[in-house]
Amino acid sequence: MALHRLGKDPESPDGKSPTVYYDAQTDNYVLQGWKIVDRERLDQMDIPAHETVIEFPRRMMQFFPEVSGGGPDA
Repeated sequence: MALHRLGKDPESPDGKSPTVYYDAQTDNYVLQGWKIVDRERLDQMDIPAHETVIEFPRRMMQFFPEVSGGGPDA
């Protein structure tokens, strides 16, 4: 898998999360974020057993090439 890190959360206190990656092999984005464990929020979603959900701040949208105007390797 050829992951390319596109950006880390500039407001993360420890600089480790969230992060946006681009997978050149699958042409998909991989997102690192905060695991949602709040049962009330999870119960509002239909999540298959093989999937998970994360919380991802709006300010991180800037790292998606479709938003920033660059290519996935930019």
